[in-house]
Parts: sequence; C-alpha cells; structure tokens
Amino acid sequence: MHQQNKNIQKHFDGFLQTNCLWKHDAVYKLQQFDIETKSTKINIEINKKLRLGKYVERLVSFQLEQEKKISILCENIQIQKEKLTLGELDCIIKKEEKTIHLEVIYKFYLYDNSVGNSEIDHFIGPNRKDSLIEKLVKLKEKQLPLLYSKECKAFLKTINLNSKNIEQQVYFKGQLFVPFADKNLQLSSLNQDCIVGFYINQKELLEFKNCKFFIPNKKDWIVIPHKNVNWLTFEKFHYQAQDYIYRKSAPLCWIKKQNGTLVKIFLVWW
Repeated sequence: MHQQNKNIQKHFDGFLQTNCLWKHDAVYKLQQFDIETKSTKINIEINKKLRLGKYVERLVSFQLEQEKKISILCENIQIQKEKLTLGELDCIIKKEEKTIHLEVIYKFYLYDNSVGNSEIDHFIGPNRKDSLIEKLVKLKEKQLPLLYSKECKAFLKTINLNSKNIEQQVYFKGQLFVPFADKNLQLSSLNQDCIVGFYINQKELLEFKNCKFFIPNKKDWIVIPHKNVNWLTFEKFHYQAQDYIYRKSAPLCWIKKQNGTLVKIFLVWW
C-alpha cells in the first residue's frame, strides 16, 4: 500500500476507535449521531494540507458512504448573505426515512479543575486557548441555528428540503486527558471511555527519564500509538521539548515505557 494511503488508513482507524464525548443527548440536549463502527479499507485521497477538522470531515464522509441506509444529500454548504459568509453546514444526510443536519467535531481537551465550576467547564484546549464549553455554546447558539436562517431556508428550497423536516445531530468525538496526579478521575456527564491519556508539566517529565518518546505531527494525533516510529531518548526529547515550552505550545507525545507499554500524553507549558 502506498505510504500516503497507509497514513490515511491509520487516521481512519484512529478516528473510528475514538469515542463520542457523550452518549445520546446527555450534554446540552445535543443528540449524538449513532452509527456502527466498522473498520474497512479506506481508498480515498485527502489533501494533506487540510487542517485537522476538515481532514476528519473527509474521513466521516467516507464512513457515511459505506452505509447502505445513509445517503449524503449535500456537504460543506456555505450559507451566504450577499457576499458575507454566515457559516457552513457540515452535511445533510438521509438516514433511512430521517433527514439529518449533521455537524462533525473532533477535539482534544485537558481536565483542569481550576477552570469553571462543572465537569464540562473543566475541559480546555491543550494551549488554554479554547474550551469544551465554548464549543458547545457555539454549536447551540451559532452553528445549529444557521439551519433556520432565511438564507439557509432559501438554499434548502433549491434541493427540495424544508428545515422544519430536518433533525439536527452532532458527531462529536474527542480525546480527553487528565492530570498525571489524578489519572483515576471519574467522569459523570462525559464519556469515561474518551479518557485516553494524561498530561504532565516539565517537573513531572522527570518521572519518565527512563522512557522513549515520539512527537507525532498534528494529523497523527488521531492515530493509535504503535511501536514502528523513530523513538527519541529522554535527553533528545527534553531538548526538543524546550522549543515547544518556549513557544507556549503543548505537544501531544507518545511514551514507550521500559516494559514496552505505550502511553499518550500532552506535555504542557502551563
């Protein structure tokens, strides 16, 4: 298999094995999209320059196309008012007899109980620039209501659809990371299975001085850690990590312990 195809396959498999952040409509009454996880050989080309969110949308598009009971009616629809773009609908699909407006989200969040007052408040982006609560509010107040805008209704009319007959769902997958000192954290509203690793600061990094390290590129953050990579010694990793710390950028890393166990972590600067 061509290397590019192998990479896309690893990304697709990693995507499929990532859990939805909550079940049913447990969070903000946002209904999670229900689709069976079936691993299959992926045979599409994806532009390597796409940012991660758009890249994941292509993986989802392929996944939907494999389902006999699902048909994609339209994708990536930009809704415009004159020359101003109001927003974009990820896709509208037909699943059996139901028409669904589906928003696709894939995120990485770290648990910091010093932020906010609830479990959902506590999950923030690796660089503290965004948060789960901000994304949920944006979905509820901006992205989903777009379907009912005058401009969107005009577009829907061109493909013989009416927003009144369209159900809205989200396909919100995520990887959650907990503090190294609290690895057994139990979640209540979010899906416990989304916890895939922990995060450490520079001081805690010393606990892993006998381990090997790997820093995947952003697209490979989705990938399930495996041993077939060029591992760095602690010293080399520590040296490279200083550049990330200086730039206030938190890299996702794989750690290979002495017993061969693979762990996924974030090294944070804060």
